[in-house]
Amino acid sequence: MADESPKSIYDFTVKDIGGNDVSLDQYKGKTLLVVNVASKCGLTDANYKELNVLYEKYKEQGLEILAFPCNQFLGQEPGNNEEIQQTVCTRFKAEFPIFDKVDVNGKNTAPLYKYLKAEKGGLLIDAIKWNFTKFLVSPDGKVLQRYSPRTSPLQFEKDIQTALGQASS
Repeated sequence: MADESPKSIYDFTVKDIGGNDVSLDQYKGKTLLVVNVASKCGLTDANYKELNVLYEKYKEQGLEILAFPCNQFLGQEPGNNEEIQQTVCTRFKAEFPIFDKVDVNGKNTAPLYKYLKAEKGGLLIDAIKWNFTKFLVSPDGKVLQRYSPRTSPLQFEKDIQTALGQASS
């Protein structure tokens, strides 16, 4: 990316869990839920369970969940990428894309997370406070909402429906 500021999430290229470059441009037109994940957090089981429910229910309608492992919160994602992928796919049965482990805070913050935090700051501070902070992104690449780690994915299902253009009354 050149020196110009990103205009949407589609301006970023990230690494997948296998270390390959992935342009987020490939998700244009999809509703995205970007989540920093960890395998050994107290919130892990419930979040993966609900993320799987949402993904299964809405993937055919255009929902993509992009999971970014992060080890910045009490070392709760200590494995290497191969171990993380094994855990996520076997223990949590996740079928959505898992990306390279990233920093979401500090001097080595991934550019994508700098952008997400700039677009939707947090309560009191913009820093990501814990694992499973979630960002809902519209099909045109704009950050719509930020959800705290304690907000379970099913609590904002209506927001996902709205973003997908199918809100029920």
